[in-house]
Amino acid sequence: MSENPVNRDKLVDDMKVVITDAEELLRATAGQAGEKIGIARERIQESLYQAKVKLAEAEALVRERARQAAQYTDEYVRENPWRAIGVAAGIGLVLGLILSRR
Repeated sequence: MSENPVNRDKLVDDMKVVITDAEELLRATAGQAGEKIGIARERIQESLYQAKVKLAEAEALVRERARQAAQYTDEYVRENPWRAIGVAAGIGLVLGLILSRR
């Protein structure tokens, strides 16, 4: 997956909302009877289960990638402290110039 990590985090959050809403809908319709409703409820429950599994996998992937990024950043800064300081100072200067113009 080559998605932006921010987009992936947003997708995970959105999926949690959808799952919660669907579970609430299932609870609200629990008293409804009928063969078609029963079949639909079973399909929805199975879909929710699959969505939860995929969501858990996506969350694990996001956590692992964040951990890797932190590890790579830490290694880079330890190997190149002056370069890291220079980059941070450059970013700070650019942000300062941008913010001072507003």
